[in-house]
This record gives sequence, structure tokens and C-alpha cells, in this order.
Amino acid sequence: MSNVPGDLKYAKSHEWVRVEGDVATIGITDHAQQELTDIVFCEVPAKGRALKAGDAAAVVESVKTASDIYAPVSGEVVEANAALADNPALVNQDPFGAGWFFKVKLSAPADLDSLMNAEAYSAQISGH
Repeated sequence: MSNVPGDLKYAKSHEWVRVEGDVATIGITDHAQQELTDIVFCEVPAKGRALKAGDAAAVVESVKTASDIYAPVSGEVVEANAALADNPALVNQDPFGAGWFFKVKLSAPADLDSLMNAEAYSAQISGH
């Protein structure tokens, strides 16, 4: 059973968003890292990059497959998690904490309204 924290917003493509003021931290969900299995490489977006909701923003590779990580919200990248370059396994170990991918300064806070709450995301991943 996947962990789905109630204080986050979720995209259909399995990214999570934690909003603090006008900055959104983005990572992939516990469900996504379980599906990917052992993560061996992460590529994060450059600081200063402008993203629109839905843009491919980062890449994660596992022993099984490579996947794009999409920006669930629009904004400018203000920080990327450099630790993932040396230790991509952080995404497996702590997907909602140390395994975050990037932070954006929100340019369209209304983007958050199109994301799911924990209940809706749990329903999506359980197939209900």
C-alpha cells in the first residue's frame, strides 16, 4: 500500500506538490517510486528555467525504465535537488522528503486547483 500524505496535492502523472507561500516543492509519489523500482539516475531542471504546467521538467531512470517528471504547476525553478545526482536512491528511500526533485516560484497559483487531493489520488492508484 502506498503512502499518500494528506497535506499534499497530486498530479495524474504521479507528481506531488507541497506549497509553502508562493513556492511549490515537487517530487514523485511513493506509488511512482515503487512502480519504477530501483532508481539509478535523476536529472533535475536548471535553476531559473521557466516551466508551464504539463512541461517535462526532469528525468528519472530506474533499472526498469526512464520516465519524464512533469511540472504540475507553472513557475520558475528556484532550486533543484542536487543531492539526487550523487544519490538517486533518495527518491526510493524518502520520496516525500529528501527525494524531492525541484522547487518553483508559482506564476499561476490557480494551477493548484486542477490537482488532486490525497483522497482522489489514492482512488486513482487503487483503481477505484
